[in-house]
Amino acid sequence: MNLSGRRALVTGGAVRIGRVVVEALQAQGAEVVVHYCNSKAAAEQLSPHTVYADLENPDECATLVERAGNPEILINNASIFTKDSLAASTPERVRREFQINLFAPVQLTRAFAAHAAEGAVVNLLDRRVRCHDTSCVPYLLSKKSLEEFTRLAALEYAPGIRVNAVAPGPGLPPPGSSAGSARELAGCIPLEELPTPVQIAQAVLFLLQADAITGQTLFVDGGQHLLGNGV
Repeated sequence: MNLSGRRALVTGGAVRIGRVVVEALQAQGAEVVVHYCNSKAAAEQLSPHTVYADLENPDECATLVERAGNPEILINNASIFTKDSLAASTPERVRREFQINLFAPVQLTRAFAAHAAEGAVVNLLDRRVRCHDTSCVPYLLSKKSLEEFTRLAALEYAPGIRVNAVAPGPGLPPPGSSAGSARELAGCIPLEELPTPVQIAQAVLFLLQADAITGQTLFVDGGQHLLGNGV
């Protein structure tokens, strides 16, 4: 896929990794619609094309793709992360995690496929989908489910629409923490180097442009997923 002139929707595109993905798409000549919920000012500084939606609300998800101008590219980037063990999680927090991290991307992909004869979808996962991290059970279940959905949707929507995923490692420090502390918290990385947001965005671009690839998950984590729980 040649990205120049293509219209793309990036959910959660105003900040952090989403913002870098937006900038990478723009550098390739794409017209990017930045979805936001709480980052209106940042979204409007980034692109003249913005759209609001609370992904926790299925009714707002239902119209988001149409309000974004029926794009040819969909990047399901927006997500939430809660440190909840199985014992500590509550039904409400589990429901919220699944709604934003899984149900919203499923709903948006279905809406995307309903209007697009051809196009590409990339879902943002997490390198944890290859491990069993009991410190964030609802989050991990939602991301593992999104990876499986990626494969199912790739089959469902071929040959016109390709669906792939990028699974980043710890590429950015958590809000309020330093880069040094992020490296310490990241754990063991075989390549001994944190992935950068730019490298994650490059992986997204690669999957968008690779016309023979669908149903794949590309890990950008310095090999950390290879260690499973031994991180």
